[in-house]
Amino acid sequence: MSQILEGLNNEQLEAVTLPHSSALVLAGAGSGKTRVLTTRIAWLIQTGQVSPLSVLAVTFTNKAAREMLTRISAMLPINTRGMWVGTFHGLCNRLLRAHHREAGLPQTFQILDSADQLSMIKRVMKGLGVDDEKYPPRQAQYFINSSKEEGLRANAVEVVDDFSRRLLDVYAAYDTQCNREGVVDFAELLLRCYELLQKNEILRSHYQNRFKHILVDEFQDTNRLQYMWLKLLAGPDSTIMAVGDDDQSIYAFRGARSGNMLDFESDFGVEKVIKLEQNYRSHGNILDAANALIRNNRARLGKNLWTSEGKGELLRVYEAATDVDEAAYILDEVRALKNEGVSLSDMALLYRSNAQSRVLEHALFNAGIAYRVYGGLRFFERQEIKHALAYLRLIANPQDDGALLRVINFPTRGIGNRTLEQIQAASEGAGISLWQAACSSPPTGRAGAAIAAFIRLIESMRSATEGLPLQEQVEHVIEASGLVDHYRKEREGADRVENLEELVNAAASFVSEEGLANYEADTASAVSGEAGDATGVQEIDPLSAFLAHASLEAGENQAAAGAEALQLMTVHSAKGLEFHTVFMSGLEEGLFPHENSLNAEGGLEEERRLMYVAMTRARRRLYLTLAQTRMLHGQTRYNVASRFLDEVPQELLKRLNVTARPFAPGGASIAPPAPRMRSRPVTVGGFRIGQQVSHAKFGAGVIVQAEGSGNDARVQVNFRNEGLKWLALEYAKLSPA
Repeated sequence: MSQILEGLNNEQLEAVTLPHSSALVLAGAGSGKTRVLTTRIAWLIQTGQVSPLSVLAVTFTNKAAREMLTRISAMLPINTRGMWVGTFHGLCNRLLRAHHREAGLPQTFQILDSADQLSMIKRVMKGLGVDDEKYPPRQAQYFINSSKEEGLRANAVEVVDDFSRRLLDVYAAYDTQCNREGVVDFAELLLRCYELLQKNEILRSHYQNRFKHILVDEFQDTNRLQYMWLKLLAGPDSTIMAVGDDDQSIYAFRGARSGNMLDFESDFGVEKVIKLEQNYRSHGNILDAANALIRNNRARLGKNLWTSEGKGELLRVYEAATDVDEAAYILDEVRALKNEGVSLSDMALLYRSNAQSRVLEHALFNAGIAYRVYGGLRFFERQEIKHALAYLRLIANPQDDGALLRVINFPTRGIGNRTLEQIQAASEGAGISLWQAACSSPPTGRAGAAIAAFIRLIESMRSATEGLPLQEQVEHVIEASGLVDHYRKEREGADRVENLEELVNAAASFVSEEGLANYEADTASAVSGEAGDATGVQEIDPLSAFLAHASLEAGENQAAAGAEALQLMTVHSAKGLEFHTVFMSGLEEGLFPHENSLNAEGGLEEERRLMYVAMTRARRRLYLTLAQTRMLHGQTRYNVASRFLDEVPQELLKRLNVTARPFAPGGASIAPPAPRMRSRPVTVGGFRIGQQVSHAKFGAGVIVQAEGSGNDARVQVNFRNEGLKWLALEYAKLSPA
């Protein structure tokens, strides 16, 4: 046996040494798929079936491509420099550079990144006279890219209404402008390459004859156009080895189509699906739990992960009273694990929604535990949060030039760079702030009217929020500023809106934590010039205190690159990674699975795949945590435990807070209001808000609102499977669960 084949298990060996035929390899999490791919390429080259330059290997990241080339070099004494191993976009760029004339491109064509593309779309829209408030440029960008990823030019896109017709005009004009300037965006790289091969039979035959063996990594993440490109590139004598895991298909929102795996079997006459089911990452109980969960999905090819490493520990489940208590529990466990010798960098704290990170980051900051947000920004660094804070800073202090510059034209209100330059010149000349210059020396005409409208907006927000509790001030500002409306219009703005709503929660929590009635601020003493004089200490106003708090938490608190730190990330960002210990937080209905998924076609199954990905990141220990009450979208929510907890065999779970109520049959686990709630629980007809109840028709749920008395008493119940319903207690026949 060849030395490069040593150590492969039977299924891996079968995939590596497969005869000349197309194959679908179902590679489960931690099953060694990268080793299979690279060893397959090395084996084909070593046995003389193909030259290094006649293999085409497609990955989804440059990092994965570099790793493949490094592994091949370690197995064979060859120069991998000229091999065709790369991402879809990288390989298409390489092909278009070689055949730029045939593709109708200049030799030195430039590639637009996302920001450059958006800038060009804005220019095109301005030239067409398109209202960017009614037709947000980011939505136009999404429309263009998603159309291209379906393989559709503007003249092939179906128009369904006036809105899409206008976006289609933008798409056509944008394409014309790109061709005029000789530039391409990322989606265009693939579409232009596909069209080139489709129309040029000589080139198509050349590459079909050259690439006899095509290998594709993460096949479940391919979109429609990528699959079409692969089919076009594969000649009658070519074979494709598609390696992927339909159970880890979690990018439908980016256009990924897990159905490509099913189509691949019929389109390429695949006679046998090879399943890599032996897992080299996780202990058995983690795998058994993940297998049981994912079996609830119907649209899957099917496999069952196993390991020879033993069962290991049970999965730990902790149900906290509040999201703050949940964070505190996680921190306690992190400290204990660190004391046991587990590195912080080998622990990951996962969450479904970016907005969840705020409470977790706050707890870590206060505890002095080093952390790093992987694949994203910390809460107070996010664009939408910085915008909202800038508006709040202007209300607190109109002389704040930085805050004014950030939001004077965001959302857009017709104040351009030239207008700003005039105001800045007036400010510098008179030695006054930008706000004073805007008020005293505004430009004339349309620009002057826009500046005046902005001044009125800030003044009206200051007037409307005067005397309001901090939470209501923040809530009013993010609405009145137009930020919420702006992001709601964006195709992918839901995350940003959730973060803005979480800023309201942050304000409420700040007031509660600081007490503010007893707030003795060193900052206030320093500002008043009376530091060290006990009689000079004065209270700082809540808004200024909150803004100072936000600045501190946005400071350099994140661990430096390479330093040991707890890893924070969304589940989407965690794909492809592994850790000794994983904390999966927020396992509540409406959060995970996310409420937006429940009404979308295939949404629940994708959420379950996402949970499967989260679970299989853990090697040795997995925590599943939830909160009975959580501040979300600016209000306290009384939660039903995630259905995913019921889909895991209960004998695999170790419940850590034994004083908490057990999960009800069918799932729900509900608490009375959290201790931090100031008002007493509302009780109506013997039932209270936050109480777990059962209904003969609707099943288990939790009371979230109550009103009335006597025969008029009614409650609103959040049922696990039926959602929110108002029920009259006289007829409802509710019973405590």
